[in-house]
Amino acid sequence: MYRILIFLGLLLGASAAQATEAGWALLRGGGQVVLLRHAFATSPQDPANVVANDCSTQRPLSERGRQQARKMGALFSARAERTEKVFTSQYCRAIDTAELAFRSVDTEKLPALDPVADDEAKAKAQLDDIRKLIASWNGSGNLVLVTHLANIQALTGTSAREGEAVIVSTEGDNVHVLARIVF
Repeated sequence: MYRILIFLGLLLGASAAQATEAGWALLRGGGQVVLLRHAFATSPQDPANVVANDCSTQRPLSERGRQQARKMGALFSARAERTEKVFTSQYCRAIDTAELAFRSVDTEKLPALDPVADDEAKAKAQLDDIRKLIASWNGSGNLVLVTHLANIQALTGTSAREGEAVIVSTEGDNVHVLARIVF
């Protein structure tokens, strides 16, 4: 039984590595859109009274998350076509991830990348804005959208770890996952 568990662990590790290599191959060609979940934060949830523009009300990046964000940036620089544009949620952990990873790229805050709104109409408008941005990207470099788990799940139907990159495209109103990169 022990050998079977080891084999399954190795198989899953190899699968993740292959998926990551497929992601880098896409990013080397440029013109891709990346949904990037912010790096590791200090706790799993924000406090109840979180305010988007007030870092003291939010969970910040942990030191491990700050290191992870710098690693992301180094790997993007070494393994991908240039990052042409970065949009980020207004939440401090997303902004910090973007600034630590993509120091030489202008970063613009985009409220649509904030955690999905509780109000159904607002959530739909927010996700539609992100879909339009993904569909309209035609740069030769890559576009990075630093966001949150709820947004990635709502757009793609899949989960993402903190600091995971999900490379996506659109077809109509659907967002498709092309590849993933685990940092």
